[in-house]
This record gives sequence, C-alpha cells and structure tokens, in this order.
Amino acid sequence: MAYAPFNLRGKVALVTGCNSGIGLGMAEAMAQAGADVVIWGTNPEKNVQAEGRLNTHGVRVLAQKVDVADEGQVVRGMEEALEAMGRLDTVVANAGVGGGAPSFSEMTMTTWRRVMSVNLEGAFVTCREACRHMVARAKAGDPGGSIIVTSSLSAIDGAARNEAYAATKGAVISMVRGIAVEHARYGVRANVILPGWIATDMTAGAQSSDVFTDKVISRVPFRRWGEPEDFGGITVYLASDASRFHTGDNFIIDGGYAIF
Repeated sequence: MAYAPFNLRGKVALVTGCNSGIGLGMAEAMAQAGADVVIWGTNPEKNVQAEGRLNTHGVRVLAQKVDVADEGQVVRGMEEALEAMGRLDTVVANAGVGGGAPSFSEMTMTTWRRVMSVNLEGAFVTCREACRHMVARAKAGDPGGSIIVTSSLSAIDGAARNEAYAATKGAVISMVRGIAVEHARYGVRANVILPGWIATDMTAGAQSSDVFTDKVISRVPFRRWGEPEDFGGITVYLASDASRFHTGDNFIIDGGYAIF
C-alpha cells in the first residue's frame, strides 16, 4: 500500500512557466500523483501542447496565457483559475528569464529591469495572490497550502555576467523565508528549490558547447545534465501532506555540483 500522504487526489496545483522545462516536469509529476493542474505560460501553442500532455493522466487541466511580469494578468489569472478549479492548494512560482551581458559593466538597465520584472516581481505577485487565497480559505475553516518558488544555484554561487539573474534568485529565497514565517499560522508552507545545470530551453546554448560540457558538466558528480523530470519527486513532496511541517527551506537539486 502506497504511503498515503503523497497522494494528491483532490488537490489543485498552479505552476507558472509550466509549458516546458522544469515547470512542466513539476506539473506532470503532480498530475501523476493525482493533482489537478493549472498551467501558466505566455506561448499559447506550447500551453496547448502541455495541456494535452497532462490530460493523459486523467486529471483536470486548465491552461492560461499569463505573463507574470504584468500584475493585472496575474491577478485576473488567479481569479479565473479559482473560479474554474474551486481552490488552489499548491502554487509554484517557476516562470523565469535569463539576462546575461558581455560583462557586468556592460549590463544595461533594460536587461536588469526585464529580469527583475519576471523573476522577482512576477514571483512576488504570484505568491501574494496565492497567499491571499490560502489565508482566506484558512479563515473560513480550511487551512493549508504550499508555496514553492524556483530559485537557482546562481543565488549562492558567483554568477559572472549574470548578476541580474542571480540577484533575483537570491532575493526570492529571502522573500520565501518571510512568507513561511508569516503564514505558518494558516497552515501554509513556503519553500524554495534551487536547480543546478538543467537541460532546458534556457540552457540550450551551453548544452551545445563541448567546452561547457568538458569544463562544467564534467564537475557534476552524476556526470550529466539535470532533466525536468528530476524535479518531480521534490515537488510532489512539497505539494503533499508529507511536508505538512516542513517550511522555509531551500532544496538544492543539482546532482551534487555545489558540494564537489
């Protein structure tokens, strides 16, 4: 008999940046565990493809075109998701963009602000709206919920030429710790996942580089790129009742890169 707390039947999860990469890997695992899923992404075609993929698991799936850099879209998207699905038990702020430059001294304010608007402000508004719902639900007698934010190993490593990206990923760790402390009284947990080098669209250039493979991926103890599916287990754990007393934590999923 399976350990019952990992069963997500009756729960609803919303994942931003969900139509590919890590977000889709997270969503598919939760769907396989029985959760209904709300997909947020900015590419309608990829949203439809992701929706079709998740529909094969026999759960309810809702795909919405939402740009998390637009506060109004986030607010309306959350309202529409709640109207359609009835509740949200887990919200994953996963949407993100890269924003490198030839050097830090050549980084423009345009790049800086674009990265901040998606990776930090988008995560903030997503988490804020999720917490509003979960707190209101708790006050009505139905406490509980899980907030998950995707950070990055760059939050704790030195990310040369990627200071804007790293700054956002470090900031969300501090934000989530505050969310965790403030919302525990409502049964709401908040945790952060820090991916290492993962094979996604964002790392496509590095994946095709023999030099990068030789100098960087060779230092991963598992000797491979991470895959979106590698984030399924930790996401199901954080979405499930198995983690009901686990909050304010950082989970490094990097194949051992950070400790080698």
